[in-house]
Amino acid sequence: MFIDSHCHLDRLDLSDFDNNLDNVVSAAAKANVTQMLCVSVTLNDFTAMAEKTAKYNNVQLSCGVHPLNQEDRVDEEQLLALADNERVVAVGETGLDYFYAPETQEVQRDAFRKHIRVARKLNKPIIIHTRDAQEDTLTIMREEGAEQVGGVLHCFTESWEMAEQAIAMGFYISFSGIVTFKNAAALRHVAHQVPDDKFMIETDSPYLAPVPHRGKQNQPAFVVEVAKMLADVRGQSVEDIARLSTENYLRLFLSTK
Repeated sequence: MFIDSHCHLDRLDLSDFDNNLDNVVSAAAKANVTQMLCVSVTLNDFTAMAEKTAKYNNVQLSCGVHPLNQEDRVDEEQLLALADNERVVAVGETGLDYFYAPETQEVQRDAFRKHIRVARKLNKPIIIHTRDAQEDTLTIMREEGAEQVGGVLHCFTESWEMAEQAIAMGFYISFSGIVTFKNAAALRHVAHQVPDDKFMIETDSPYLAPVPHRGKQNQPAFVVEVAKMLADVRGQSVEDIARLSTENYLRLFLSTK
């Protein structure tokens, strides 16, 4: 079985699925994708996201504010209150994105620190988005004690050196459809090196549809294509990738700490 460790079910254009989220979940099941983590990007949308996915026992939630979705500073108490929910298995996604929003670096860093503090209070792992901000991301993780709760660097596109330092802090590295792209040779080299007990697979749907679905809206069922590429890159079977990534997901997000 496969697990999509990072998707945004509430942001899918359901017109591709007869305007019914049931069809997305059913398509995932047919592809042997048994669980999904629906990831929050704003606090204002969290309640609606939770309600939209409430009937699906195989959909877990995160709660947080994406670094590119910050019109104002994160309210730490609001984040703490919303994330203290039994369906919420992680805090985030949070992190730093200096590629698309270098002008909000200070606000992003402040929010990132708040997310780590909330995660530590709740003893829940952190989902981290990082792009063109390797040094600051790792520095804040260390300064705020992120290793105390662990987490995952999702949709990873950075260097092996960064992955190695994050892994040393107990973090996992998650690969999305980007790893299937023609120009992603450097990322595939990183994927080859990540230990068996430290990688996950994801879609980040509705974004970043993998080959051979480029140009289409992404969906959890397509996580199987990520697994196929990792199997090829790592010299393992697809069944091995499914088993290992599932074990890693369950250990991080659903084990009793």
